[in-house]
Amino acid sequence: MDIRPSPISGHWYPGHSAALAESVDEFLNAAQVSPYHQKIVGVIAPHAGHHYSGAVAGYAFQSVRGLEIDTIAIACPSHFHDDGALITSGHEAYETPLGIVAVDQDLVEELRNELAKLLNKDKSESLVPIRCDQEHAIEIELPFLQRVFGDGFTLIPIMMRDQSERISQALGGALAKILRGKKALIVGSSDLSHFYPDNIAKQLDKEMLKQIDAFDPHGVLKTEEEGRGFACGHGAIAATLWAARDLGATHAKVIHHATSGDVSGERSKVVGYGAAIIW
Repeated sequence: MDIRPSPISGHWYPGHSAALAESVDEFLNAAQVSPYHQKIVGVIAPHAGHHYSGAVAGYAFQSVRGLEIDTIAIACPSHFHDDGALITSGHEAYETPLGIVAVDQDLVEELRNELAKLLNKDKSESLVPIRCDQEHAIEIELPFLQRVFGDGFTLIPIMMRDQSERISQALGGALAKILRGKKALIVGSSDLSHFYPDNIAKQLDKEMLKQIDAFDPHGVLKTEEEGRGFACGHGAIAATLWAARDLGATHAKVIHHATSGDVSGERSKVVGYGAAIIW
């Protein structure tokens, strides 16, 4: 199998299976989440190194324990690559110390076709495959998903270089089209404000999280544009909300928020992290 080389294993999270499983389980078990009986369609989760954002991510992924899931789509910003507006992996699988996660090649191709229609682009440009990518924001979520769902799911990885409303809304619509009727979960992978003093970061994050609570993808993008709040994956969040809405979701709820300062004790420049569920 053609497996994507990991650029972050052993750096952004523990590089040995036993240590990684123990660490992720600690984050999951520490998350105090209410039992949600509604059908959760999507989650928003942070994507910093587990040391900093793992406690917040634990809330998002603990909330979906017990769901029967076959397919997971993860949308994130493209931090390093500009090969296309929307990018996917050119490999057959991702790997963490907990095992291999296969990319669902058939659904990726369906997504490419739907995006080509919605964006009026050639298929080769609608969702561009790249190899040996350096993107951390998809891989960082996988150990949580592996501990919650085991090895029974396949992956649709999407990196967004263009997070405009046009692209985000098209991605949301295309994901809903290919996932309708399937046992699927959508993950919007995003951190919040970056490198503000802790008190300012909390105000900025509050404004962005308010838009998620309101289930308002337009509000997420507008808040970013106007500088009232920030999320590096604002387009990924919006696309997740649009896809979930098209799949019948009616509610979103922020269930945890913290900053890197809560871990490091350094409050002068922090990164914000939020967890939310959509049902």
